[in-house]
Amino acid sequence: MSSSSGNNDRPGVPPRMSAGSLPDDFPSVQFGVQSGKGRRVGALARYVFAATLVRSADGGAVVAIVLLAHAQGMPGWVAGLLGASITAPHLLGPFIARRLDTARDGRTVIALSAVLHGVLLGAAALLLPVTGAIWPAVLLFVSGIFGPMLTGGISSRLPSIAGPGQRSQRRAQSWDVASYGLSGTLGPAAVAWIAATSDPLTATLVLAGAAVVGAGAVLALPKQEPPGNPEDVPSPVRTLLLIWNRGPLRRTLALTVTVAFSVAALPIYAVAVAPAFGGAAAGGTLVAAYGIGNLLGSAGLMIRPLRRDADLLMSSLAAVVAATLVLVMFTPTLTTALPAFALAGIANAMFFAATLAARSEYAPTEIRGQVFIWVGALKITAGSAGTAVAGAAITHTVWAPLLLATVFTATAATTTTLQRHHSQRASNQSP
Repeated sequence: MSSSSGNNDRPGVPPRMSAGSLPDDFPSVQFGVQSGKGRRVGALARYVFAATLVRSADGGAVVAIVLLAHAQGMPGWVAGLLGASITAPHLLGPFIARRLDTARDGRTVIALSAVLHGVLLGAAALLLPVTGAIWPAVLLFVSGIFGPMLTGGISSRLPSIAGPGQRSQRRAQSWDVASYGLSGTLGPAAVAWIAATSDPLTATLVLAGAAVVGAGAVLALPKQEPPGNPEDVPSPVRTLLLIWNRGPLRRTLALTVTVAFSVAALPIYAVAVAPAFGGAAAGGTLVAAYGIGNLLGSAGLMIRPLRRDADLLMSSLAAVVAATLVLVMFTPTLTTALPAFALAGIANAMFFAATLAARSEYAPTEIRGQVFIWVGALKITAGSAGTAVAGAAITHTVWAPLLLATVFTATAATTTTLQRHHSQRASNQSP
C-alpha cells in the first residue's frame, strides 16, 4: 500500500503534498493543468456551469417524481416511496467511486454517470403512467446510485482546475458552495415552474435532459491526469477505514455528518412555526431566507476566502452553526426570524467550504475521488435522517428539533477540538 495507509492524526498537516498546500506563487503545472490565471478562470467558469447543471438535475429529481406521481392520482405514500427511491441509493454511490480514482480520464466517469442518471430518470417518468410504480421505482433506485458522482464526484475535480495556491483553491471552493446552493434552488424551482405551465411529465423530462447536457459540459473541463497506479487505489471499504484512521479526515466526516443532520431540522421548524408567524407562506419565506444566506456566505468567501487551517476551521464553524440554531430557536417574530435563518445559511456555507477544503487538502491523491464521494453520500444520508428525526421530535414541542440539533452540533465541535488538541500534544511529546 502507498501513502494512503497509516494513521496521520497531526492537525493541519495533509497526508501528502496536495494542490491546496502550495503557496500561491508556486510556478508549476499541477495535474497537467497549466497554472495561468486566465486559463484557470475559464476552466472554473466551465466547472460552475457543468456542476450547477448536473446537480440541478439531481436536486430536482425528487420534486419532479413526486409531482408526477400526484398527477397520476397515486397515494401520497407511493409518491414518498418513489422520492425515497432516488435519495436512498446515494449511500451506495461510494461503491462505484473507485472507478473515478482509477480511470485514465475521470471526466468520462462523471459524464457517463450524468447520462445514466438522466436517461433512467426520463425512462422512469415515461413508464410511470403506463406500468404503475414498481418498475419506475427500480429505475429511480439505479439512477440514485449515480447521484454522489454528480455532487462529491465532480467536486473532486476542482483541485486540478483551481490552481496550486491555497488562496485560489479556497476561492474556487466558494464557487463550488455557490453551485450547490444554486442547484438546490434552481432544480426544484424549474420543475415547479414547468409543471405549472405545462405538466409534471414535461418538467421531469426537461430535468433528465439537463443531466445529459451537463454530461457534455463535464467533458469540456480540463483533463486531470490519473494520480498513479490503479493497483494502489484501495477498495471503497478500505477507503472508509483510511478516512477513519486519519484524524483530519475523521473529523471532516464526523462534523459534516453532524451538521447535515442538524440543519435538516430548519425546514421542519420553519413549517411548524409558520402559523404563529402569520400563515403557511411564512414557512417558505424562512426557508428562502436560509437559502439566500447560503448564497451570501459563498459570495463573501469568493471575495475573502477562508485562510486558516481547514481542520481547525471546521470545528470553529460548526460551533458557529450551533450558535445560529440557538438564535433561530429564540426569535419570537417573523421579522427577527428572517435574519436568523439567513445567518444560519451564511454559517453553513462557510462550514461547507471548510469541509471541501479539508477533503481536498487531507485526502491522498489516489483516493481523493472516493473521499469526496464517501463524505458526500454520508452527508446526504445524515440529512435525510435529520429530517425524519426532526419530524418525529416536533410532535412533542416546536423547539425540540432545534434543541436536539444544537446539542449534537455543539458536542461534535467540542469533541473534535479536544481530539485535535490531544493529537497535537501527543505529536509534540513524541521523540
